[in-house]
Amino acid sequence: MARYTKTKLVAGVGVVAGALGLGAFNASFDISTQPDVTNEVFAPHFSYRCMESVIAPPLDIDGELTVAVWNIYKQQRSNWRSALEQYAHGTDLVLLQEASLNTDLKSYLDANSWTVRMANAFRFLDTPAGVMNLSRVDAKQTCAYLAMEPWLRLPKSALLSEFSLSNGQTLAVVNLHGVNFALGLDEYKAQLNSLKSVLSKHTGPIILAGDFNTWRQGRIKVLKSFAHSLGLKEVSFAEDQRIRVLGKPLDHLYYRDLRLVTSEAPRTDASDHNPLLATFRLNHSSH
Repeated sequence: MARYTKTKLVAGVGVVAGALGLGAFNASFDISTQPDVTNEVFAPHFSYRCMESVIAPPLDIDGELTVAVWNIYKQQRSNWRSALEQYAHGTDLVLLQEASLNTDLKSYLDANSWTVRMANAFRFLDTPAGVMNLSRVDAKQTCAYLAMEPWLRLPKSALLSEFSLSNGQTLAVVNLHGVNFALGLDEYKAQLNSLKSVLSKHTGPIILAGDFNTWRQGRIKVLKSFAHSLGLKEVSFAEDQRIRVLGKPLDHLYYRDLRLVTSEAPRTDASDHNPLLATFRLNHSSH
């Protein structure tokens, strides 16, 4: 069973509420004390660190793989659904950060045929929040990761999934929401390094994506060093509309052993982040 601790957070200043996108200064959170993942939407039960699927068809279609990455801002903007439907149309994999599993998101998921995996970072008003994968087919395995924000004492989450591909390879996919409120880099490095042991042993393609909160150069340097150590290349965008803080982009998409075909970072007012959209082609069969 998942373990939770009840934490009462009372903020005398607006930083906590503002950072969380919450209107209340005095709020109760249920915070998971271990990484948990669920595939259930209407009655989410977070009780497993990893979930496996016996049947996992190839994620790509005829060697082509489309991916969307988006911090959905807890669906606080009224037009989030129409924007998500637009970005997800014809897409094989959607990687969301700051997904809040409320009634509206459940309605969207009920109306679509996505396979859902969600990491529970915390619950606010009994509504789980964290990163979420929407995929056309089941992953072979999906594992959850947590990293605690040192100031807010609320976790940031990540999912690491493995998907079958039509060329016989296995694709490792990381969907990560980076630790944000930390003066130093220790917590940030630790969050990335928690994934290193698995990724460093993976011999096939990799996609590393999400909201990395790279709002200063030191964080960008850590992320680039991590990506370089795994042989990853960063997707670039001709018209780069990624959201920036202090001039630095927060969202990134890295890849390995895939061929980038198209990439786009369009502007939207449906979130405080703009999405990253990319199409890849697989390399030749590993057989």
